[in-house]
Amino acid sequence: MSAKRRPLTLEIAMSATCAVLYAMGSYLTAYLSSPWGSGQFRPAVVIPGVFAALFGPTVGGLGAAVGTLVADSVKYGQIYVRSLVSAVPGNFVGFYLFGWMMNRKFSWGNFVKASQITLLLSNAIVAFLYVYFRAFVDASYPVAFREGWIYISLGLVAWWYVTMLPFMLLLGPTLIRSIASAFPGLVTEEIKSSTLKGEIVKKSFSLALTIPGLLMLLIGVLVTLVEPDRMIELKLAPTQLILAGMQVMFLISGAVLLVLGLIVQVTGKVAIGNQ
Repeated sequence: MSAKRRPLTLEIAMSATCAVLYAMGSYLTAYLSSPWGSGQFRPAVVIPGVFAALFGPTVGGLGAAVGTLVADSVKYGQIYVRSLVSAVPGNFVGFYLFGWMMNRKFSWGNFVKASQITLLLSNAIVAFLYVYFRAFVDASYPVAFREGWIYISLGLVAWWYVTMLPFMLLLGPTLIRSIASAFPGLVTEEIKSSTLKGEIVKKSFSLALTIPGLLMLLIGVLVTLVEPDRMIELKLAPTQLILAGMQVMFLISGAVLLVLGLIVQVTGKVAIGNQ
């Protein structure tokens, strides 16, 4: 069944299901934040990614936008305005684009490219809108944070990217294949006939993990070597505590991505195994 011929009622049902699952998954990790004290750890990002790949851009975009707003609003006990002005548009644009890219041509190489492009784009939208809103609209950030809002935004983009990418690449294909097998009537023949076998696919997944991992490690080393007072003076970090969190984030995240990428390259059995 093609996405174009899918009934509107099914589109609505799939969007609602995506939103509910994404909200539930996001809420489970809603209290784990970045070194900057904002920005949640969100492995549940794989959920709208899977729905977008299987059921199209509208389902993925709407499910992600509504799901993130519900999760944030439940956490804070009210309609969360910061989420409404940043996370909602960022999630919608990112996963709509992801679904559009995957529906143009479904392949696992394209899945890797779409994951990288849309995670960077959506997280950039969310980070810059969120930090700008807190710094200059509701003025809830301390002065030091407001002065370095661009660097904090870039830091959030990097943190979200390296913590989300492994879940997208390592869990996404397995979930897509499992759903396609369980509900073959809901997905296209292109998805059902896709295979994860082959050196090219394995190399793509490996490089998508190892290259960001190396970059994160390099940034972590550089941040560690530079004098803390100099980093604060340049507004690359507002406090020494935040700077320490940045060091840990970049070093650990980079090491984890690098190890995962090497495992995929050597064994080919992490999520993209013999399917």
